[in-house]
Amino acid sequence: MPTNPPRPAAGRPRPGRTADTAAPAAGLRTAVTAAGIAAALVLLAGCGSHSADAGSAPPGGRPAAAPAGSAGQDGTAIPDEDVVTSVTADPALTAELPARIRSRGSIVLGTSRVVGTSGLPHGGQAPDGSTVGLDIDLRNAVAKVLGVTWDVQYGTFPTVIPGVQNGKYDVGQDNFGATRAREQVVDFATYLNDGQSFLGAEDIAADKVTRLTDLCGYTVATSPGSTFQQLLTDGAGECAAAGKKPYKVQYFSDNAPIILGLTNGKVDISFGPTLSLEYEARHIPRTKYLGQITTTPVGFVTARNSPLAKALSDAVNKLIATGDYARIFAKWGVTGTGVTRSVVNPPTTF
Repeated sequence: MPTNPPRPAAGRPRPGRTADTAAPAAGLRTAVTAAGIAAALVLLAGCGSHSADAGSAPPGGRPAAAPAGSAGQDGTAIPDEDVVTSVTADPALTAELPARIRSRGSIVLGTSRVVGTSGLPHGGQAPDGSTVGLDIDLRNAVAKVLGVTWDVQYGTFPTVIPGVQNGKYDVGQDNFGATRAREQVVDFATYLNDGQSFLGAEDIAADKVTRLTDLCGYTVATSPGSTFQQLLTDGAGECAAAGKKPYKVQYFSDNAPIILGLTNGKVDISFGPTLSLEYEARHIPRTKYLGQITTTPVGFVTARNSPLAKALSDAVNKLIATGDYARIFAKWGVTGTGVTRSVVNPPTTF
């Protein structure tokens, strides 16, 4: 597994990379080397399209899996332990599903398409093009418990929840954090806890972010329609109140330009989910993890008052009881982020 190159000593920012200065001139950011850009581009490269998720075989069938010893485009080993095939259906939980879903044997799932490995551990592509990741293993195990398969249909992060609301999808999954506003229009069945964290370019002055005012003067990139956008928008006046230069926000629906921006000097800090940013800090050269400011329960999204929410939550709790849930989290090395019990519409942090 490749490791990041040595970083400069803490507290010694490179010239021009403090929060109150503009992006450095060409040559000042040493991260923009041929090797650094090549590593970022290799990491972000896609493997081509796919028609189904790994693990979407009918109940009892063996899900497609990455070849043993497979590696991502950055050379990082992708765990290939099969943690889904041994999961068995629970007829009592199947009976909780709406009759129309039991009849057709599948649940229409709305999610965004993953490309390359930049979305891991939540989701990414193995070298053979199959979809892999923590979220994929979890939902495939849930489907096995419920005795159905997923009919995976692709949208974008901002369109999945509206798609659930208007009936296009039965369920949405895209690392959606439960918020007060979202719980007014959809229901959540929780399956993990994630957080809101920061990943910085190696040569910025900041080594830790514990509050939004630590971002003052920096260019911050995040995804639109997300909890991250909400937090940055709500805190937009905090820098001025503290007598500091405001932060600038850039929005990208794809993670690839954010990571590239960190390497080419156009982005100082990425604001995103903790699991993903911790993964990126380990595998993307010349970046540094800056810390987490909040945590959020994450869950499957269903229409308001849909019986699907309880069925999904009960399926997650069955996986917790059997130990399959813990095995999935251990496979992806994120054992501290699971829930002890899934609930419908959890208390929200904002």
